[in-house]
Amino acid sequence: MAGRKGRRLPKVLKDVERQRLLNIPNPRYRTGKRNIAILSVMLNAGLRCSEVVALDDCDLDLDSGQLVVREGKGLKDRVLWLSEEVMETVKQWLQHRPDGSEKLFTTLKGKFLSRRYVHAMVARYGKRAGIERPIYPHLLRHSMATDLYRETKDLRLVQKALGHSSITTTTIYTHLVDEDLENAMKNFRRNNAIAG
Repeated sequence: MAGRKGRRLPKVLKDVERQRLLNIPNPRYRTGKRNIAILSVMLNAGLRCSEVVALDDCDLDLDSGQLVVREGKGLKDRVLWLSEEVMETVKQWLQHRPDGSEKLFTTLKGKFLSRRYVHAMVARYGKRAGIERPIYPHLLRHSMATDLYRETKDLRLVQKALGHSSITTTTIYTHLVDEDLENAMKNFRRNNAIAG
């Protein structure tokens, strides 16, 4: 579906799809704990795939939930915050992460986790969750941005969270909310309409 000036609107996850996706990794296993934490961070902080695999231990304050994304796109740093619930998933993983790594998310041998792995993991979990369209890491970012805008109605906050240099890039998320309004108004009182 195209937005203004022919730009395609980004796809986003519905609430139920997001929950189904998070329910797929098995928390009884170390990979499950790690993958739940990765998905939670991406869905709640809007990180790019390259940003989540680049996170170091020192980038996350385990007490405050402050997360520093270093040298994101355009080599800009930005500061974000994770909720207590997301922090809990990260702490669960850190209790089982191999020793000796400075990276927040690693393989089970403590090695660097590749973007290719994260892409494949997200796609695989999307299929297993029964989501009928392709799921990819950037869709998680779009979902977070859309939800943040819906909740705050503050485009500048969304711009800052995503690390966009221009707010023009961020305005795509207002079109998604405009679409919500359109759908709501088209169906407004439809069920209560009096038959003619």
